[in-house]
Amino acid sequence: MTNDCVEIERKFLLKFLPELAFSGSTALRQGYITTGETEVRLRSGGGQNSLTCKRGDGLVREEYEIPLSDDQFEGLWKLTEGLRIDKTRHHLELDGRTIEIDVYQGPLDSLMIAEVEFESETASREFTIPEFIGHEVTNDSRYKNKNLAKNGLPE
Repeated sequence: MTNDCVEIERKFLLKFLPELAFSGSTALRQGYITTGETEVRLRSGGGQNSLTCKRGDGLVREEYEIPLSDDQFEGLWKLTEGLRIDKTRHHLELDGRTIEIDVYQGPLDSLMIAEVEFESETASREFTIPEFIGHEVTNDSRYKNKNLAKNGLPE
């Protein structure tokens, strides 16, 4: 595996899309092979494909990522039928930190989520939340991408 790590990440709903300059944007398509305690996700976007395994809930999770060739990705993609999402990920550099803003398409098109990764749990607690960020959903499993793919928008 190319990446053996722990992910420390907070997720928030957006109040509005900020009128700030993004440092980049990428169209992503994601599909899930399994959505159990350990999720197995395929992602394609920005000229890269990957298979990612994640385990855990909330702020700190295990994450392992493996790059895939186009042929490998397309061969596995059929296994994700019915468990897919499309979104555009915008990267916003703010106060020395990258905020990833996901704007969803298709059945999830009214949803915008900001994700912020941290080097430590302490850094995550010290994060100053910008005005365009709303309610935190880090611990709300309804807003995990795997559950959005399976269940659609939360009510």
